Amino acid sequence: MREAIKEAARAWLHLSVGAAIALLGYLMIGVALFTAFLTVTVIGAGVLPESVLLLRRLAGWERRRTAAWTGTPVPEAYLPLEGPLPARVRTAVTDPGTRRDLIWAAAHLLYGSMLWYASLITWVVAVLVDGVWTGLAGRRPVLLPLLTRLADLESDWSRTLLTPAPSAARDAALAARIEQLTATRAGAVAAHGAELRRIERDLHDGAQARLVALSMRIGLARRAYDSDPVTARKLLDDAQEQAEEALAELRHVVRGIHPPILTDRGLTGAVRALAASSGLEVEVSVTGLGDGPDTGGPRAPAAVEAAAYFVVAEALTNAAKHSGAARASVALTREPAGLRVLVRDEGRGGAEAGERDGSGLTGMRRRVAALDGTVRLTSPEGGPTVIEVELPCVW
Repeated sequence: MREAIKEAARAWLHLSVGAAIALLGYLMIGVALFTAFLTVTVIGAGVLPESVLLLRRLAGWERRRTAAWTGTPVPEAYLPLEGPLPARVRTAVTDPGTRRDLIWAAAHLLYGSMLWYASLITWVVAVLVDGVWTGLAGRRPVLLPLLTRLADLESDWSRTLLTPAPSAARDAALAARIEQLTATRAGAVAAHGAELRRIERDLHDGAQARLVALSMRIGLARRAYDSDPVTARKLLDDAQEQAEEALAELRHVVRGIHPPILTDRGLTGAVRALAASSGLEVEVSVTGLGDGPDTGGPRAPAAVEAAAYFVVAEALTNAAKHSGAARASVALTREPAGLRVLVRDEGRGGAEAGERDGSGLTGMRRRVAALDGTVRLTSPEGGPTVIEVELPCVW
């Protein structure tokens, strides 16, 4: 008996919240009509997208409530309300999700209120009838479970009205994918611009300056060649040193674009070299990858290897500079869908704050996003810091 009353109370609470949402839906219908009137008169066009967003939140609340009652999520599909005002208004009006939410709000006003009133009647009858018959005959109550069936009925109707059509779901998924690719492209363009500026700065401050000095020394040596051979020889020796330093600067710039060690030793060997020179005690584990180009192991595309290399380099550099860690670990794993990179350090954590201080995590995310990959960062205060990167590729 106690369990039946408890379940009936839970169902009645569900129906009562549904009745409250129905009242809010009634208010939303009035807001929608008023907003539509203002939009037609061009006075309140800016209010329409905000009203639609409010309606989406109300429908989202009903989806979560229905999912909590039934144990099965209710999908949603909306076009993003972004961009300039005319585009947002056009999306709000043409989105099938807006019409679906309005139909649900109008229908829920009826069945939400109706089922709640039915639940009140059921409670009264259950108290009068079930209480008497249970006391006289010792039978289990037969009316209280009706409240659960009423709650099930409300959830079924809400699910039916709020579940998007397959075509709408595909359109929303496509729009979300376009939005993601647009953001990814913007990040890639920004990363590319930053990389070009870095290369230009390195060339200007390094190799170009040394080449200018080299040209000047060669010119001075040529002028002094006949009159002062000793000075000319000294200038030529200096010019040779300048040339070697300029070559070293150029090699440094080239390594920043695509490290030659990736070609010579493969990703595994390059990562082991990074670990050895990081200043930390780094454990490297490799699963499913070869140790180099001559081992017969599978190789990821060059762009994926370069991204993985720079992820490890940036993560180990951050760990050495900011975390205070003495140990770290790197794991490279070949997976069916791509390459997984996991870097962990045992430092003080708080890497998100380090990102705001310029630790390079933003650049890492942009580089990975350009390849449609993902970055997951876990760095609680006190550590450890774990950076997990997934780079899709075909093996």
